[in-house]
Amino acid sequence: MQPVRSLAAALAEGPLVLDGGLSNQLEAQGCDLSDDLWSARLLADAPEQIGAAHTAYVRAGAQVLITSSYQATFEGFARRGKGPAEAAALLARSVDLARAAAGQPDREVWVAASAGPYGAMLADGSEYRGRYGLTVRELETFHRPRIEALAAARPDALALETVPDTDEAMAMLRAARGCGLPLWLSYTIAGRRTRAGQDLAAAFALAADNDQVIAVGVNCCEPADVDRAVEVAAREAGKPVVVYPNSGERWDEAARTWRGGVTFDPARVRDWQAAGARLVGGCCRVGPDRIAALAALTGRRP
Repeated sequence: MQPVRSLAAALAEGPLVLDGGLSNQLEAQGCDLSDDLWSARLLADAPEQIGAAHTAYVRAGAQVLITSSYQATFEGFARRGKGPAEAAALLARSVDLARAAAGQPDREVWVAASAGPYGAMLADGSEYRGRYGLTVRELETFHRPRIEALAAARPDALALETVPDTDEAMAMLRAARGCGLPLWLSYTIAGRRTRAGQDLAAAFALAADNDQVIAVGVNCCEPADVDRAVEVAAREAGKPVVVYPNSGERWDEAARTWRGGVTFDPARVRDWQAAGARLVGGCCRVGPDRIAALAALTGRRP
């Protein structure tokens, strides 16, 4: 069941709660994600697990579900012997699985189709560096077919997320032009700059005059970096702000394990909202328990 209101209309009425990290919930369900396709592999091999993960967040109070297509690309699926038609079907399945979990008889739950950065397809951590050596036009050519396939499945919005630099942001916005869907643009940042080292004010300003963009903000970053980013995004883009940071733990690539403590504090949502955040949730290692706490603080519990 699709919501009665558009996501943009709902945002105009008040803040909405996003889901949390999909990968950590899948791992909690016993899924093995040690694969270059990451959670996207399960679109073919175990779609019921993805559906169960979405459902866990709906039960926690999430009002917007982000699809499992972050690392799903035509190129990545081709390396597994899946042709364009099968890859397009798997991208559409990501939307269908989220839509099925979102279908609630008593409340509206929206679906945002995830389009991750070029670096996610490479599966080498380069989405946290950006600057791949490609032109904006080359990046646009990469992103367009996937965005078109996701849009054809009719989600409520596109989530152009974990974007490391302004070149890729420009490319993704161009690739999404004309797809018929609203979208949000979300950078991954380190401190006061994009992961590629660019000024946040200039990065957010890219979306200021784009009517297709209904929110701009940050995700997949440390919670401590969010506070200032919300203020800058609201000021420079003049739009609602989207925020979904990581738990605060850090991935040790050499040891293949997480280090440090959790610094994601749901109580900070009040400050984020006061600064302009209207879509709030969590990314890596933020599970249904913290989304439930966040939902309770926003008054959006189901």
